[in-house]
Amino acid sequence: MKIEKQLKSVLEASRKLNLKDDSAINSVLLDLASEIEAAMDLILEENKKDLDRMDPEDPKFDRLKLTEERIKGIAGDTRTVAGLPGPTGRILKESVRPNGLRIKKISVPFGVIGIIFEARPNVTLDVFSLCLKSGNACVLKGGSDAIYSNQAIVSVIKKVLTKFGLDENTVVLLPAGREETNEMLKAHGYIDLIIPRGSQGLINFVRQNATIPVIETGAGICHTYFDEYGDTQKGRDIIFNAKTRRPSVCNALDCLVIHEGRLDDLKELTEKLAGSGVVIYADEKSFDKLNGTYPGNLLLPATSESFGTEFLSLKMAIKTAAGFDEAIDHINKYTSKHSEAIISENKERIETFRKMVDASSVYSNASTAFTDGAQFGLGAEIGISTQKLHARGPMALEELTSYKWIIEGQGQIRP
Repeated sequence: MKIEKQLKSVLEASRKLNLKDDSAINSVLLDLASEIEAAMDLILEENKKDLDRMDPEDPKFDRLKLTEERIKGIAGDTRTVAGLPGPTGRILKESVRPNGLRIKKISVPFGVIGIIFEARPNVTLDVFSLCLKSGNACVLKGGSDAIYSNQAIVSVIKKVLTKFGLDENTVVLLPAGREETNEMLKAHGYIDLIIPRGSQGLINFVRQNATIPVIETGAGICHTYFDEYGDTQKGRDIIFNAKTRRPSVCNALDCLVIHEGRLDDLKELTEKLAGSGVVIYADEKSFDKLNGTYPGNLLLPATSESFGTEFLSLKMAIKTAAGFDEAIDHINKYTSKHSEAIISENKERIETFRKMVDASSVYSNASTAFTDGAQFGLGAEIGISTQKLHARGPMALEELTSYKWIIEGQGQIRP
């Protein structure tokens, strides 16, 4: 195995982490946040090398781009993580059996977590911070698009680890080749869990080829349903925010589903979108309503490919639903189980929507843009899990732990 030596070093480093207390980890993270800010010029310079190799029109360009503000933001998230309670060593369950055995269920780190991600260099620091805080070492496999940015950030992390007497192999950044990816996905005995972050194509590849446990994260085909009882002002602002705040991320709106009885409100609901240059793929009924009022160069007839698409850009689809049940059926057919929303003033409708829509995060009268670990009060996130086993929704510290049973006896034997 080409990367076996590196994986062995990470495994050894992960075992040493078990001996570090939370205060020691917090000191590392706080210092790391300051060092990242101090290395801002270096990180931006290396990030520019990556940006220069990518087409600015590529939806991944915005994800790849680092700015002073974004670097300060991820440093701030690192400080937030340092201030959160440590997730390991918590007693989850405790009992004393009739024979006197004391049994405890306690939270523990996974050990080594592997992350495969695309052009998101901020993931490098977010992942490391969460892994270290939860007592895990990490193996990072970034895409070639962000190789210079990732190397710069990891170099700062290793510098801080060495400064505090921790094994620098607590984090390892693998080369960007496909061969390393394939080896990583089959690294039994070295990596305990794989988490892919990126496109549906990446997630499918990891799920189909990994022989170690995987948690799927990332792909977000997000809908907002404007109900017949929806408030137009709320709807206009929510739709605009969900689509345009940062269209290249997984919580951005991809499809507006509108009740047929509210088509007359469609002009007002979409007028702010036109100002931002949002291209709309409208079904027949919504197209007829918008034709002549929405800019012609931005309005196109929807096709079957318009639905179930994660656009990651200033594009969205509109689907007209004859009724509430049809809206739910459409969403459940095309959802990636990430984030879905309803805009309605009818409490019964909202409650039914919550129960019937199958997604990790379900909103009422709010933008899906809030599906984010920091926004949920989790500090940062390692990804948005769209599956149901172990973790669902924003994955932060608690989701990076498993548990073990501790049994204390005084000489008991089993008859």
